Amino acid sequence: IMKRIFNDIGSWLNGVARVFCNEWKIVGRDIGALLFFLALPLLYPITYTLIYNPEVVQQVPVAVVDECRSAASRQFVRDASAAPAIDMAGYAANMNEARRWMDEGKVFGIMRIPSDYASNIATGRQATVEFYCDMSLLLRYRALLSAITELQLKQTSDITVERVNVTGLQATGLAKMPIDSHHSFLGDPEQGFASFVMPGIVILILQQSMLLGICLIGGTSRERSRRNGGRDPMMVEGVSASASVWGKALCYVVLYIPMTIYVTTCIPEMFDLPHYGSALQYLPFMLPLLLASAFLGQALLPMMKERESAFLILVFTSVVFLFLSGLTWPRYAMNSLWTWVGNLVPATWGVEGFIRINSNAATLAENARPFMALWILSAVYFLCAWWATAWIKVRSSREARA
Repeated sequence: IMKRIFNDIGSWLNGVARVFCNEWKIVGRDIGALLFFLALPLLYPITYTLIYNPEVVQQVPVAVVDECRSAASRQFVRDASAAPAIDMAGYAANMNEARRWMDEGKVFGIMRIPSDYASNIATGRQATVEFYCDMSLLLRYRALLSAITELQLKQTSDITVERVNVTGLQATGLAKMPIDSHHSFLGDPEQGFASFVMPGIVILILQQSMLLGICLIGGTSRERSRRNGGRDPMMVEGVSASASVWGKALCYVVLYIPMTIYVTTCIPEMFDLPHYGSALQYLPFMLPLLLASAFLGQALLPMMKERESAFLILVFTSVVFLFLSGLTWPRYAMNSLWTWVGNLVPATWGVEGFIRINSNAATLAENARPFMALWILSAVYFLCAWWATAWIKVRSSREARA
C-alpha cells in the first residue's frame, strides 16, 4: 500500500513538473501573454508614478475680491500668496467678475474680503473672510483648505499679540497658540498622492496582469481545441486536473516573483517613495496573493471561449476592484454586499496587508488577518480551478468523440 501511495505521489509530482515545463514554453511563445506577464507590470507602475508627480498640488490660481482695500486686507492677501498651494491670479473688481474667471477655468478659488474686515479687527470684533473653492477636483480643494486653515491660525495668533501689546501688557508667550499641534502623517509624511496610491495600485497591477495573461492563454487553448476536433495539441496529456492546476500555478508564481520584487522594492526606490522593509519581508505575504490570483485565473477559464474574451470580461473589473480594495473609499463605510464582494478579491487583502508592511512597517504577525484571508482564498480558488479544469477536459473529450 505504501509503495502504491509513493508511486501515486511520484506520478502526480511528475505530472506537475510536465505541466510546469509545458506552460513555461506556451508563455514564452505567446507575445500577448508576455506583454501581460512582463511588460504591463514593468511599465504601468512607472507610468502611473510619473503621472502623479509632483505628488502634491501647488500654485492653484485664486482670485481676490478685496472690498476693504485696507492695509490689513492687503497683508492678508500677501500672507495667503506666500502659501505654496495658492497662486494669486489677480484682483477681481467684484464677485461677478471673479465668478466669470472661475467659469472660464482661469481660477479655482475666490477669496472675498468684506468691506468691514479692517474695522472689525480694529474694534475687537470677529472678522470674516469668505473663500469659495471649486470642488471638481478633491486634491485642489484639500490643498486650498489646508492653506487657508493654516493662514487663519497664523492671523489669529498675530492679531492676538497686537491686541495685547496695545493694552501695554507683555505679549511674551502669546505669539503661539495656547495648544500647539504637530501633524504626523504615518506612511506618507509628504502627503503625496503617489506615495498614497501607488502601494495599492501595484498590487492591483500584479493581480490583473496575471489574470489577463492566464485567461488569454486559456482562450487561445479553447480556439486550438475547436480547430483540432476538441483536442488542444499543446496540452499535456495523461495528468490529473489537480496536477494541471498546480503545474500552471507554479509556472505563473515563479514568473511573477521577479515582478513582485520589482514593483514592491524597485519602484519605491526609483521614485523615492516612502517604504519600509525588503523583498524578504514582502515575499512571504505576497506568496498566497500570487497563488490565489493564479488559481482564480484558472477558475475563470470556462468563460474564455476566444482569445479576446479576457479583455471583455476582465479589463472593466480593474476600476471595480480598485474601489473594492478600500484605497479610494474605506471598506468599513461600504454596505455589507460590497464588503462581501471585496472579500472575494485577492487584491483587496493584498492591498490592505502590503500597505501595512510598506507604509507602517507591520510584521507578518500583525498582518495575520489579510494573510490568512489570502490563504483561504487560495484554497477556495484552487477547488474552483480544479473543477474548471476537469470540466474543460470532459467537454473537450466529448467534442473529440463527436
